[in-house]
Amino acid sequence: MPNTPALISMGVTGLAALPGVDDSVKALAVKVLEAVGQTVWFDDEAKIDAVTAISGSGPAYVFYFIEAMQEAAHQLGMDEEQGRALAVATFIGAAQLAAQSGEPANVLRERVTSKGGKTAVALASFDAQGGVKDAIVRGALAADARAKEMGEELGKA
Repeated sequence: MPNTPALISMGVTGLAALPGVDDSVKALAVKVLEAVGQTVWFDDEAKIDAVTAISGSGPAYVFYFIEAMQEAAHQLGMDEEQGRALAVATFIGAAQLAAQSGEPANVLRERVTSKGGKTAVALASFDAQGGVKDAIVRGALAADARAKEMGEELGKA
């Protein structure tokens, strides 16, 4: 299942094949789907629901975060264009840094976070009252559960 960034050839698709599928067919699937982005193989087709919870629904999570950054920018006195430019470019730059560095996200985050500084205060606020990270994890797990439910519903039809 490709995700919506496939529209700009920046998607990611999780793939799984039944045991009888030979390597030439798998290679063809990769060739077709890499036209719209990256591919990630899974040995177990049951993981495809999890793929949809992370990368299928993931663009909406990213857009939601960008929306929040834009709202904060607005509340800080920026106009819509300024807030959008800063939020989107920051997200793209941080994502590219994560992609190119190969270092874990927590290491990259820690490098931006000075003890007692403004970023540390913001992250502490995110962690307060249930935490943004925990909410994102809960959301992805809920999406996975719903994908399984939908699969069962479709299987009954």
